[in-house]
Amino acid sequence: MKVLSMLICAGLLGSVSLAAGAQAAPAASADVATRVKTLNALLAEQWQHTLENSPEFASVLGDLRYNDRWSDASLAHVQSEYKATADFLKRFEAIDTSGFPSEDKLNQQLMVRQLKDNLRGTDLKLYEMPLDQMSGAHLQLPGFISSLPFNNTKQYEDYLQRLHDVSKVLEQTTAMARQGLRDGLMPPKYLLEKVVVQIDNIAKPAGADNAFAEPLKHFPDSVPEADRQRLREAIIAAIDHEVRPAYRKLGQFVAKDYAPHGRTQPGIWQLPNGDAIYRYDVEQMTTTTESPAHIHALGLAEVKRIEAEMAEIAKAQGYADLASFRAALKNDPKVRPSSREDLLNRYRGFIAQMQPELPKLFGLLPKTKVEVVQDEAYREKEASAAEYHQGTPDGARAGQVFINTGDYANRTTLTIESTAYHEAIPGHHMQISIAQTLPALPPFRQQAGYTAYIEGWALYAERLGKDIGFYKDPLSDYGRLSDELLRADRLVLDTGVHYKHWTRQQMVDFFHTHSSQDEPDLQAETDRYVSWPGQALAYKMGQLKILELRERAKKELGDRFDIRTFHDEILGGGALPLDVLETRVNQWIAAAKAGAAVSPMAVAH
Repeated sequence: MKVLSMLICAGLLGSVSLAAGAQAAPAASADVATRVKTLNALLAEQWQHTLENSPEFASVLGDLRYNDRWSDASLAHVQSEYKATADFLKRFEAIDTSGFPSEDKLNQQLMVRQLKDNLRGTDLKLYEMPLDQMSGAHLQLPGFISSLPFNNTKQYEDYLQRLHDVSKVLEQTTAMARQGLRDGLMPPKYLLEKVVVQIDNIAKPAGADNAFAEPLKHFPDSVPEADRQRLREAIIAAIDHEVRPAYRKLGQFVAKDYAPHGRTQPGIWQLPNGDAIYRYDVEQMTTTTESPAHIHALGLAEVKRIEAEMAEIAKAQGYADLASFRAALKNDPKVRPSSREDLLNRYRGFIAQMQPELPKLFGLLPKTKVEVVQDEAYREKEASAAEYHQGTPDGARAGQVFINTGDYANRTTLTIESTAYHEAIPGHHMQISIAQTLPALPPFRQQAGYTAYIEGWALYAERLGKDIGFYKDPLSDYGRLSDELLRADRLVLDTGVHYKHWTRQQMVDFFHTHSSQDEPDLQAETDRYVSWPGQALAYKMGQLKILELRERAKKELGDRFDIRTFHDEILGGGALPLDVLETRVNQWIAAAKAGAAVSPMAVAH
């Protein structure tokens, strides 16, 4: 609408010289249309390049053209991709966006920003550390299986071909790690020792008991019995004679030649150019230019605020202070799950509880279903408590919330409600499912992965349960605050280890003092922050920005503020950098104050 007003004004000004204006306006309009068409064609070309060079991503999205291959993990491919990215950047920057509709201009700006960020990450050689206990290449391959389609014989044959190529991927991973070793870019030694155990756990089970044999457990009716027997034998043979030996070879390399040279300090500051790497990670994960010092101080302030609210609940429960309440809960069997299945069913119950309430908070609603499943055994020791895997845009594969049910007797039920809202609805599943199907956005924006927005929204979604009247049990509300405290702790701990040079023990000590986390989660979380610099900052930074924008809108719009419209505005542009999101909301507020009936998808940026 803003663009339309500008064009009308330009037409009125041109009427001073009617003949000239009459000739110039159509030409200018045609020129803009041609340049927008050029941009859209280039966006389509770049997206196709992305899918072709990220076949796993394509499979996840339901594009099965490359379903029989893995991404090229070689050093040579990194260099060729660097050249391709630089070429795309040059071509996108060459497009003159003057006169463009606001969404088209934003598409160009976001793509340029994305390409520049990719080049910076390559310049810092971050790819030379391909192995860690959270998301290393050895975990990604079997972890990817749950996102693959197995609906017919062809898809099983595609998978068999991928199994044949596992050894190649792991050889490329080894070569990449060796290059990192030569350049001094090494993960911590103690975490690489955990990687050795993970690799061994994947390699050890034989045949049908191996993680890579999961697709053999449930053949669909569409696969003929004759094909089932053939595929079963071929897949088991590939696992035993190709995949497992490749994993054992990788494990020997990590144990003997790689882990012994791992860095001795947990902080990334110990690496060559480590401080620059961390500043890049912070910028990428928060989509802000805030300094680590500022973020650390913000985290301490948030910890203090949240603990004060938790102390109020503790006193209402009859305890003198927060510390004594925490101590009592650690030994309270009433807040422990009785089994793995009990854990899963509690998550399912809270998701089902939230589903009918969504129309009170949103106009946009997800069409894809979500299901709760448990983590694979081989990774549950190091995995987080819960994580979300997106479904396909067409809804053919549901979104999945993976729950870590390992060591369930030492886990708590306190944070299950808040985590269910975070991972499923109205959190990750809702946001990502909606973004994937926004019709006015090009695919790269439908699938945008700005962590501060995505995780910030999910943390914000935990609080929406409170807004709608849930967390009726004071202990569950205490769990919600515990989860928010965890995200505030992360601001302190991430900057503590990577910026302030904290030791791991300092991290654990702070965690014990300022957390209600179960011990298994506390230890895994600590190692997560060590291996993923900056990632843990995204949650609180994103949530605080969304809350800030919500309060601004309420103040500016008064009685005209509608929470459903606000949420649709936040979700209606897909995941965005926080600065772009702020501009979007500010312009929506201005349009609403002016009385314009602006839909979420029509707001200018």
